[in-house]
Amino acid sequence: MKFDIITIFPKIFDSYFNESIIKRAIQKKIIEINIHDLRDFSKNKHRKVDDTPYGGGAGMLMTPQPLYDCIQEIKKTNKGPVVFFTPDAKILTQNKCENFSKKNNSYILICGRYEGIDQRIRDLIVDIEISIGKYILTGGEIPAMIFVDSITRLIEGALNTNESHEEDSFSKKLKRKKEYPQYTRPPRFKGLAVPDILLSGNHEKINKWKKSKLK
Repeated sequence: MKFDIITIFPKIFDSYFNESIIKRAIQKKIIEINIHDLRDFSKNKHRKVDDTPYGGGAGMLMTPQPLYDCIQEIKKTNKGPVVFFTPDAKILTQNKCENFSKKNNSYILICGRYEGIDQRIRDLIVDIEISIGKYILTGGEIPAMIFVDSITRLIEGALNTNESHEEDSFSKKLKRKKEYPQYTRPPRFKGLAVPDILLSGNHEKINKWKKSKLK
């Protein structure tokens, strides 16, 4: 799967995408991530990508020209839908992530900044609008990381076993929103012990115990 990410802060992604599951998925060519610096597409001599909004109001707005030109350039090699992250959209859920992981093999992600982007970009070229929560962030970079992460782990080969994501809370397959308690070594910690049933080796009884904790 291919992700093309548009941002004015390309270095933000260096740390997160160069660690753990995302890094391995890139190395195994399961996913491809391309970061595009929006300022490279500005026709302003100072590489500006923002301006004051018509009608007044606080803050600055991302201008349409750099975004439009950047997306048109990306579309030469990525025909996937354009995604914009905004708190006034529908919330991203596990079910939606599962659909996104199967529906398309590429996405173009817009990371907004300031007070947002010119409405004409949303009207002309954005295909999907996503919110990661009803709160305000300083930019769309963190939502973009969440989008890439949540979809990547659902792609076959990204995790060590498919069971890792098939047993997720909120998974379509399990149709549950609750996780059973989980424990690891040591068997006793700070006076609290692991339930005896989990140490019994009786997998039938262990599975019944797990199911009982999901009710």
